Amino acid sequence: MNEPININEASFEKAVLKSPIPVLVDFYADWCGPCKMIAPLLNEIAKENEGRFRVAKVNIDDEPALMQRFNVQAVPTLLFFSGGALKDQLLGGAPKKVIVEKLNNLAEKAASA
Repeated sequence: MNEPININEASFEKAVLKSPIPVLVDFYADWCGPCKMIAPLLNEIAKENEGRFRVAKVNIDDEPALMQRFNVQAVPTLLFFSGGALKDQLLGGAPKKVIVEKLNNLAEKAASA
């Protein structure tokens, strides 16, 4: 069963930038209420779409360098990567449909490239 993976600065390049499939990176904090609200959605998305795209999580309290690298100023922030590049982002929570739509668009573009 596919679940979100926790990544850090050391694993970021392999897990996200070199991923053969699109990756959604959730920048979150344990103390963040909205982060806790979207976590179950992200778990569902990961489980329902194994092999099409990956969901990764970055705890900003543990990884301030990654937060700074991508200019994350609020949590949750969702960054969408494909082909090693940042393609889109969502600040704050979003409905599951919106998140999945963005991932599907990236997956379709990646498949046709």
